Amino acid sequence: MSADEFSGRSIIVTGGSLGMGRACAERFAGAGGRVLVVANDAASVDEAVAAIGPNASGFVGDVRRADDMERAVAAAVARHGGLDVLACCAGIQRYGTVVDTPEDVWDDVFDINLKGIYLASRFAIPEMRRRGGGAIVAISSVQAYASQAGVAAYTASKGAINALVRAMALDHAAENITVNAVCPASVDTPMLRWAADLWKGEHSQDETIALWGKGHPVGRVGKPSEIADLVAFLASDKARFITGADIKIDGGTMAKLGIVLPE
Repeated sequence: MSADEFSGRSIIVTGGSLGMGRACAERFAGAGGRVLVVANDAASVDEAVAAIGPNASGFVGDVRRADDMERAVAAAVARHGGLDVLACCAGIQRYGTVVDTPEDVWDDVFDINLKGIYLASRFAIPEMRRRGGGAIVAISSVQAYASQAGVAAYTASKGAINALVRAMALDHAAENITVNAVCPASVDTPMLRWAADLWKGEHSQDETIALWGKGHPVGRVGKPSEIADLVAFLASDKARFITGADIKIDGGTMAKLGIVLPE
């Protein structure tokens, strides 16, 4: 990583105080970017900004609210002189089939996972135009391709992210704005640990995550820093010919046939 790879660049990371978003904010700031960490919890924003250092500042806002996303973009422009990169990392996981998922939970999953990307991009793109281009990277999931049972809202939202990324990439390619999705398998984040607590049974949280890791051909779950490296690459000048892509970063999970064939 070059220490000045993102020098002079203005970057917004939604969901930037925890998990993969936090790792992305750290990665961009460590390479000289001026990062606005956006999340809806003031304490976690303050902690992230303090830990990341002088290249980071915070904004407390809800990705589901248009006025918050408009003000977040305005804050980045005011503080950093414009906007070059938007990393959309805010997301939630909820369990349930379409029968047992309450309507408000369904709406919340789509509002955070999908509408949040729409709203942040809606206000970010005009500022990127003024800079002569930019990059948008959204965190999706391998569940956009193949689903677990009992995660109907989450899986549907992730498939929709990939479709939205393709549409945005086409709409804004002539403006030198790239739009791509990163699709991880299991990554060791607070959200994965929340899920592990739900399903651990007699195992510990760490034992459950290790067991889940064995379901990946590489034998472990991913690290947030590994996702951040891919996000940063897609936001960099090295990836200007990549747009409309959804890129798996899954330890080989989607390459594995999930059934046992008879010998």
